[in-house]
Amino acid sequence: MRRSTRTPRPGWQETVESYGLIYHSPNGNRYWDESAFYEFTSFEIDKIEAATNQLQEMFLAAGQHVIDKNRFAELHIPPHAERLIRVTWESEPHAIYGRMDLAYDGGEIKLLEYNADTPTALLEAAVIQWYWLQDVFPHRDQFNSIHERLIAKWKELLDYLPGTLVFAHMDDAEDWSTITYLQDTAAQAGFKTANMLMKDIGYSNGQFIDAQDDHLRSCFKLYPWEWMMHEEYGTLVEAADTLWVEPAWKMMWSNKGILPILWELYPNHPLLLEAYQHSPRSMQYYAKKPLLSREGNNVTVVTPNGQE
Repeated sequence: MRRSTRTPRPGWQETVESYGLIYHSPNGNRYWDESAFYEFTSFEIDKIEAATNQLQEMFLAAGQHVIDKNRFAELHIPPHAERLIRVTWESEPHAIYGRMDLAYDGGEIKLLEYNADTPTALLEAAVIQWYWLQDVFPHRDQFNSIHERLIAKWKELLDYLPGTLVFAHMDDAEDWSTITYLQDTAAQAGFKTANMLMKDIGYSNGQFIDAQDDHLRSCFKLYPWEWMMHEEYGTLVEAADTLWVEPAWKMMWSNKGILPILWELYPNHPLLLEAYQHSPRSMQYYAKKPLLSREGNNVTVVTPNGQE
């Protein structure tokens, strides 16, 4: 793994905007940064891929463990969500994607967390960096095939998700870009799609409805399940027949409380960082995370000298 520096492309702002990345400089701070890039060997990529596959199996085991041992309270999952998680786990509804955040120094790989419910950075990884690569290194390749795999996965769901596939999101530039890109991949796969804000989803006669008061039969939501469970209609999700993507069982994996459970099930595993629910035990340097947060909010780093 090698980090290299490079002069950004002239007019890069307009270039990335033309591909949908409109939040490249939020509040004047550069988010999309072309002044550095990382190069990996095929061996390193194979190592990362193998690690993610292994971690996925471990998360499956951890999810089953939470259900079998009824450990929902440790994750602060409300009681009315427990049955919904059990039902969706057993019925195995389709999931589209998730994002594992890994630390990698060219040697060890460590899991930091798993955003399995509402991951962003999708447009950047699938599209924006690809066009950057074509512009600056046209004879090289990127290792991910996110775009092609998304379309292939949506095609698998054509007979599973009925009616118009509605893509729902918050009124936020980053979420809008992500949802628009996902909607485009679904349309390329053959779906009839629509787009709406989460706040415009209604409820009538035992069913969720869209902005046109039509029955909402299939919905991809870029909106956390834990928020839905605490809102007015959260207790009614199971009774309605809307098929939601991502499925409700993802509440277990996107919760930071799954990390101590993984460490308990796989102590000293080389892909895991030491993690505990309450006491840091003998650790002097550690990150303290809330069970639920977005964009890394409320995370503190603790050292022997205090918190940073």
